[in-house]
Amino acid sequence: MMELNNLSAISPVDGRYAKATAPLRAIFSEYGLIHSRAVVEITWLIQLANSEQLDDIPALTEQGLNNLKQLLEEFDLTAAERVKAIEATTNHDVKAVEYWLKESVTDNPELTKLAEFFHFACTSEDINNLSYALMLQQGRATVLHQHDQVIDQLSQFAHELADAAMLCRTHGQPATPSTMGKEFANVVQRLRQQTEHLRQVALLGKLNGAVGNFNAHMSAYPEADWERIAQATISELGLAYNPYTTQIEPHDYIAELCHNMQRINTILIDLCRDMWGYISIGYFKQKVIATEVGSSTMPHKVNPIDFENAEGNLGIANAMLAHFADKLPISRWQRDLSDSTVLRNLGSAFAYSLIALNALQRG
Repeated sequence: MMELNNLSAISPVDGRYAKATAPLRAIFSEYGLIHSRAVVEITWLIQLANSEQLDDIPALTEQGLNNLKQLLEEFDLTAAERVKAIEATTNHDVKAVEYWLKESVTDNPELTKLAEFFHFACTSEDINNLSYALMLQQGRATVLHQHDQVIDQLSQFAHELADAAMLCRTHGQPATPSTMGKEFANVVQRLRQQTEHLRQVALLGKLNGAVGNFNAHMSAYPEADWERIAQATISELGLAYNPYTTQIEPHDYIAELCHNMQRINTILIDLCRDMWGYISIGYFKQKVIATEVGSSTMPHKVNPIDFENAEGNLGIANAMLAHFADKLPISRWQRDLSDSTVLRNLGSAFAYSLIALNALQRG
């Protein structure tokens, strides 16, 4: 079997454009998902141990707490590979993380006493929905950082070209004047408004069991305030608590986030097409780089390939984001598994957006 590297990757996300998408690898990869699951499992155990309402679960000492945090700090590819090895036996990816955690604390007497409370009362979706929320949290921050760079660059152009007169084109025909700076400022305002909306989307999570009613929790400890414990865990993860769910968090916030990213990408597509047009009619001239070949057969040309590349990748991202927004909020009755394989592709939409942002900045 051919070795996997940038040249043999099926997707250009991990092939041709691997350098642009590298910041997303630790977030949206299988490694990233496993790590996020471990974060959720450990945060849940810590909250259980901290609760005075659960007499059977001993409180953690400072040393025990540090040992649990150390598991996350030292988590690496070797640990992820061990989880995958366990999964080969269990044929269950979330259960494999639980077993790895239990296995990892066998040399610690304090944590060994707590080991059976890893994943206590949880359905797999309790762990997964929070893990994907953590991944989206990091992915959003990464993409927003690139958006901010683009906005800063466009804002600089708006100021530098504030007095650069240009003839407007309405319906493609010569119209009344503007300045190039003002036209850039229009784009800056649109992007700032939509990126602010993207920042404000609340990333939701749930920890309420098999059908969202704390059934197993109440059966084991009927006097405990499970809603408070769940909410405290989710807040500790930096997420917002969703009190009403079925087995799954309904993913409406993911649809909102995807729609918002689509709007940003559509503004950028509009920008790419305008820049392409301005280059075509001579408002802008592209720099000639001596070592580069603008055309394989017409050496006088410098094609606007960066804006074309950005437009194409923004379109792919939007197609994926549209599917996520249409599909993910729909689940038969209290749960079906059709969202699972779709969620695994969230990183691809972020990756195509990131590829486009890199190309746009080059342009």
